[in-house]
Amino acid sequence: MAAEPEEVTAETGDGSKKKLFIMIGAGVIALIAVVVVLFFVLTGGDDSGSGSSSASSAQAEDNTGEAMYVAMPRDMIFNVPGARRDRMAQIGVQLLVRGPRNEMLAQENIPLLEATLLDVFSRATAERLNTPEGKREIRLQALDAVRQVMREATDGSPVVEEVLFTGFVLQ
Repeated sequence: MAAEPEEVTAETGDGSKKKLFIMIGAGVIALIAVVVVLFFVLTGGDDSGSGSSSASSAQAEDNTGEAMYVAMPRDMIFNVPGARRDRMAQIGVQLLVRGPRNEMLAQENIPLLEATLLDVFSRATAERLNTPEGKREIRLQALDAVRQVMREATDGSPVVEEVLFTGFVLQ
């Protein structure tokens, strides 16, 4: 008879574990359902298609469309002259573009964009790159240069909205 109560307690222990797993599973399913509903609610009202296919409206939609990021495939690594010694810099870059058309144009012109960015970055000095103002200045110079190059390479649209640094190392 002593063996029977032990079996009963073992079964109730397994039952509480099963209940715990069921409750956790129900919670996960509920969380997934909430995320799916929020996704549809937030993206459901984005239907901005007006049926017009003119080039000016397509360009306007590209400039106000969804933000997309085009990552440069490699970090920019270059020499930076300094007052006492030359240094090495490594900058990771992503470009903020609006709309799928601008994303496609940026991806098609990555070699041109890399060369332009490397040219702008290599003109900087170590003293300027050590300050926040210098980093902001080089980022704005890179944005101007990239926009100018993309205007020449495409139909006159600047394509790139922002140049963003995702990594910055100065040695």
